[in-house]
Amino acid sequence: MIDPHKKKFLTNIKKTKWLLETIEKMVEEDRYCMDVAQQVNAALGFLRSANALVLESHLNSCAGHKLSSKNPEEKETFIRELLQIVSVSNR
Repeated sequence: MIDPHKKKFLTNIKKTKWLLETIEKMVEEDRYCMDVAQQVNAALGFLRSANALVLESHLNSCAGHKLSSKNPEEKETFIRELLQIVSVSNR
């Protein structure tokens, strides 16, 4: 993964980790469900952002090489890989 994506990715993962620990404590303390749900949504947001950073880094670092490949199988495999990850990301 390339910078600045790597630094932002790691920040998002650390925030997500902290949020997950907070959510766990909130559930153990029987906190209000909507407060827990709000924190879960915040964690999901950080994970979505981290996923987008990985994809952006991949496109900036690997896509040019793969898409300009003279090997049609390599190109096709890369395109299928991208379509699959985008499909999963949009669920």
